Order: sequence, then structure tokens, then C-alpha cells
Amino acid sequence: MARGPPPPGLVRPRHRVTRVADAADDRTLEPLLKEHGPRVLAVLVRRGAEFAAAEDAVQEALIEALGRWPDRMPRDPFAWLVTVAWRKYLDAHRSQTARHRREQAELDEPPPGPTEQSDDTLRLLFLCCHPALTSSSAVALTLRAVGGLTTRQVAEAYLVPEATMAQRISRAKRTVAAEGLSGPGDLGRVLRVLYLIFNEGYGGEVDLAAEAIRLTRELVAQAPEPEVAGLLALMLLHHARRASRFAGDGGLVTLAEQDRGRWDTDLIREGIGILQDALARDRLGEFQVQAAIAALHADAPTADETDWVQIVEWYDELTVLTDSPVVALNRAVAVGEADGPQAGLRALADVPPVPRRTAAEAHLRERAGEATIAAELYVVAAREATNVAERDHLTRQAARLRGVASDQSAGVDQRAASGQGAADPDLT
Repeated sequence: MARGPPPPGLVRPRHRVTRVADAADDRTLEPLLKEHGPRVLAVLVRRGAEFAAAEDAVQEALIEALGRWPDRMPRDPFAWLVTVAWRKYLDAHRSQTARHRREQAELDEPPPGPTEQSDDTLRLLFLCCHPALTSSSAVALTLRAVGGLTTRQVAEAYLVPEATMAQRISRAKRTVAAEGLSGPGDLGRVLRVLYLIFNEGYGGEVDLAAEAIRLTRELVAQAPEPEVAGLLALMLLHHARRASRFAGDGGLVTLAEQDRGRWDTDLIREGIGILQDALARDRLGEFQVQAAIAALHADAPTADETDWVQIVEWYDELTVLTDSPVVALNRAVAVGEADGPQAGLRALADVPPVPRRTAAEAHLRERAGEATIAAELYVVAAREATNVAERDHLTRQAARLRGVASDQSAGVDQRAASGQGAADPDLT
């Protein structure tokens, strides 16, 4: 694959210094407060504050900042917020003994430096992805506490009532407070939670894919492990195709049909560069392999020039790392592209029932020239689809093939020969 040096990644600054004389309006303050809020919360939690009480104190400090900063900005906004939030937490604490002990701890502890801020944020991220939480609760708490989103924004992104999301987040906070985090935390779970956020894409007023990329960039800076870099590369390579994934009417556009001229070449170049650096460390992991597969798709000038043989080899590596039936399904589709549809169907025969299996079989049957059977399978797959865009796409595929079957005595149209029926997630 052609490779170029990755462009320098833009990592959000951890610290800003503003002159005392500077004033700011709400438009200037909002992104600044959103940036510092999660880091201030992380400091309070590290000092021993209860999660929910710490968040309340941070919110009060942010409100006070909105009232004071437009007239006079502090020299060090982060330190100001830490000081005010900590005092508000202490003021709200019932126990005078505990208050005295924490006040003494504050006097004994110097203000956190940049490295400590990073450590605090990393610990908060691990706390939000605590093993005791369900995946949905971990995602919600991460977006709320680390991402700095409001409960309303998180609720809109996941299409649930705000009250429901508030209850979910509150339960997650109580669980975290009860369980604590005694060990170093589960990095693998953090990565899975971030990838779940990324795969939600866009909802409400929040771009969840972009938010997941931002959080993963921060994690790479704080935990420079190959798998963390692999996840970031995977996100960037998928995000690079975002503009071409849907038609003007909202319909799903498969990978073979996408306008590659609309792909973001800067993101592709950055993703490939990050992946190369990760692979060079020779500690292969699941996200690195998935990123390698995405890179091969992104690197192909046209769909016909995709290196399916190498993609199958990467799927073979992935099956060693995970026994996921979804991986086996994706591998079967890739085998069908590399070695022909009959080989793909033989590989698919060993795959247990999983989401999109019927769609994959329909695609392979279409490739094999079995238009009538493929059309019937597309109808079944449409009923099994879990989102509207995918369901509509599969319904259109069924209608197209029914027309082919009635108009032609044999074979299918040329679109099938180029693999345009695929509903496999790696191909769309």
C-alpha cells in the first residue's frame, strides 16, 4: 500500500493561560469550560470526593465561572476551577471531621501539574468503564463525565427520554461509588466502550463518532499502547468514508458504490501512519487487525482493486485473537470476494446464526448467480435488520433482484458482479 507520513495530530491542549485583563463572552467560555470540566472532576475524584457530589461541585464551579469570567479571566482557569469546585465540595460535605481532614489534604497537596491532570483523567475514564457497569451505562457515564456532555445531549444521542438517561447515569454513579477502583482498570473494556460510542455515529446535536475520536486521542496521549493506537487508526479510517456512506435521501451506500473522491484523504493518511507505528511494535491486537483491514479498503483506488487476498489473511489473524462469530461471518464474505462465491458459501456454512448472516448469504448467492434465492434471502434479512437504513437497503436489493429474475432467464445484472449487494458491516 502506498504510504505517506501521517499529518501531525491535533491534540487538544490540556492547559491554557489567559491574561487577567482578558474578558470573554459565553461563546469563548463554553468550549473552555467543556474542556476543563471533566479534568476538574477527575481531580476531585482522585482526592477522594464521592462521584455524584464531586460532579455537583464541578457544575457549581462552572456556573460561577460563567458569572465571573466574562468580566475578569483568571490567570490559570484550570487551577481556579479546581480550587472553587473543591471548596464547594467541602462546603456541601456534612461531616465537619471529614471536612477538616480534606481541607488539610488540600493544604498539603500542591496544584496538579499537566502530568497529574492526564493521570487523573485517565483514572476517571477507567472508573467510568468499571467492569461492574453494563456497556450502556459505561457509555452514558463516559460521555457525561469524561466527554463533558449534558444528560440531555446523551439522551438525544441514544434516542431515549432525558429522565431515563438521568436515571441510568445516576445508577452508574452509585455503582461506581460502591465498587471503587482498586486496581489499574481494564484497558480492553475502555477501548470497547469507546468503540461502542464511535459506532453510534451521530445522534441529536452531538457527533458521537467525533467525540469518540477525541477521547481516544486523549487516551493515546496518556496510554500509548499499540492497541489504543490501533483503535484510533480504525476510527479514523472508518470516519474518513463518512461523507460517502449515505445517499442524499438517507439511503445506505455500500462500499463498492461509494464515491471515493469524497473520502477524507488526510484522515486516511493519518490512520495508516498511526497503524504502521502500532504494528511496528509487534504486539498485535484485535483493533490493530481491524484497522489493517480498513486500511486495505481505504488504500484501494477502486473497489475492483481491493486486495481481498490480504484481507482474508488479516481475518485469519483476527480469528486467532478472537473466536467471535461476527469475525467468522466477515471472513466468509471476504473469502467470497477473494476465491469466489462458492468458497464464501462454504466458509459461511460454519458460521452460527448472528446478525447480518442472512444478508451475507444473500450477497454470496447473488454473486453466484442465484438471483431468485438471493432475493428471498434479502427479504428475510430486511426483516432481521436492526436499523432503518439497513432495512431499506436490503429491501431495495430484494426488489432489484426480483426484477432481474423476471426479466432475465439466467444470471444477474452487472451490479452483482461488482459486489454491490453486500450488507456486511466491513463493506459498507
